[in-house]
Amino acid sequence: MAEGHGRKWDRCFADTAVKTVTGLGVGVVLSILFFKRRTWPVSMGSGLGLGMGYSNCQRDFKSPYLIHGRVVKDQ
Repeated sequence: MAEGHGRKWDRCFADTAVKTVTGLGVGVVLSILFFKRRTWPVSMGSGLGLGMGYSNCQRDFKSPYLIHGRVVKDQ
């Protein structure tokens, strides 16, 4: 059981990191191109990414019997 729990934590941290960095990058691009180098698009983008990652982690930990994988059909 601990191995599955560790995998959930790893997936959670990786997903949150990817979403936060992506949001940060989008915020930087929007800040440079459209908002005269203001800081609010950067913080908003990284905050949205962090929130999305947190939400995914919360859903992943609340559904303990969800198996991540592919569906194989019998023929």
